Amino acid sequence: MLDPRTKLILTFIFTVIVAFTSGILTLASQWAILVIFVIGLRKTKDYLHWLRLVVPMAVFFGGVTWWAAGSLAGCLAALKLLTLTSVFFIFFAVTSPEDMANSLVKVGLPYTAAFVFSTAMQFVPVIGRKARNILDAQKARGIPMAPGWAALRHYPAFLIPLLIQSFQLAEELAEAMEARGFSRKGRTFLKEYRLRPLDWGVIAAGLCLLMVLLLFRYR
Repeated sequence: MLDPRTKLILTFIFTVIVAFTSGILTLASQWAILVIFVIGLRKTKDYLHWLRLVVPMAVFFGGVTWWAAGSLAGCLAALKLLTLTSVFFIFFAVTSPEDMANSLVKVGLPYTAAFVFSTAMQFVPVIGRKARNILDAQKARGIPMAPGWAALRHYPAFLIPLLIQSFQLAEELAEAMEARGFSRKGRTFLKEYRLRPLDWGVIAAGLCLLMVLLLFRYR
């Protein structure tokens, strides 16, 4: 099992590789490798659900680039956005926010900043579930919530309850943190985070691959 910091470094290495890729076939091959990796992780259902949100953005971004720089650049931009976001999908699929934050604390990141990072990642799906529940409740009351100008005046019926529940959640979290001694110094961790020889070997291999690809590109 790789250290979370190793996974983060590999993610950035692959991100740089994708950013410097300029061939459609090469970029499609990179995305295919990521899809195979997702299937191996048994995250296909989550990935398809995530694609429903990302594909429209990729199509829009590619369309704007197509209009500004041509069809080839548009297709490349859309595929590159899809590939880049797939890299981070895999990273967060194999790395828990808590492990990522705690491992960064070991290299000097302040614990408060790491806690904010991990908490934000963990509460995104919680807020999403609350938003869906509020939408369902308001629709059951006969309030139209479909996107469009006609429903714009009904959006406060969705936003105000969501803000209130978010503030309540934040207040409960703050009280729980104080009750558990969040401000105390000398914090210890249940898991020991350290880079093993396997981590160093994987990082070295990733950096070597990046250097080879960059040299090949600029040569």
